[in-house]
Amino acid sequence: GRSIRCPEFLLSRTHPDLVRKLFSLEVPEVTSGTVENRAVAREPGARAKIAVLSTQENVDPIGACIGQRGTRVQTVIAELSGEKIDIVLFNDDMKVFIANAMAPAKVTSVDLDETNRVAVVRVTSDQFSLAIGRGGQNVRLAARLTGWKISVQEDRSNAASATEVSAPVEASPDAVAPMEATPAPVAEETPATPEVPEEPAPIVPPETPEEPAA
Repeated sequence: GRSIRCPEFLLSRTHPDLVRKLFSLEVPEVTSGTVENRAVAREPGARAKIAVLSTQENVDPIGACIGQRGTRVQTVIAELSGEKIDIVLFNDDMKVFIANAMAPAKVTSVDLDETNRVAVVRVTSDQFSLAIGRGGQNVRLAARLTGWKISVQEDRSNAASATEVSAPVEASPDAVAPMEATPAPVAEETPATPEVPEEPAPIVPPETPEEPAA
C-alpha cells in the first residue's frame, strides 16, 4: 500500500511563550495591552518568574495577573501542572528591577558593574536562603529574567566581612521577573558558600538556555 506522509507538528510546553500566552488568555488586561508581560524566565515544571508593567496608572499589573482570590494565576498554574509562578513588577531602572526579580526575598541594596553586566545583591542573613532558593533556583531565575549575572551577598553591617555567594546566571533576553503566587519556604534552602573575607563573590557563568522539549 501507499503511505501518505502528513506534516509533523512539534509542540513544546517548556517554552517561555507558553506562559505568556496563558496569561494573555486568562487576563483581559494583558489581552487588551493594558498590562504588558515584559519578560519570562522558567524552569519548566518547577518555577517561573514573569515581569509585568501597566500602561495605565490606575491598573495594578500584578493584581490583574493574580486575579480575585488568585483565580487567574491559579488557572495558569493548573495548566502548567503546578509550576509555581512569581509575578514581579518590571522597571526601567535596572537596580529596582533586579531587586524586584529577587522576590520573594527582600533586598537591602543592589550595586551594578555595568562593564561586566554583574549585579551585586545584598540581603540580610534571614533572607539569604530565600534569595538563593533551593539549588540556586531563585537567583538563577532572577538572572535569566533580568539578563544580568547576579552575585548574592549577605549584608552584615556590623561584621568585618560578608558571606558571599555567587549565583549569577545570565538571564535570557526572554526572561521575566517575580511575584510569588506561593511563598517559598526558607527552611528548605541552604546557604551556598561559607564566609570569605574580602574576596570578590565568584560569578557563575551564564547557563545555556534549555532546549525546548519536543
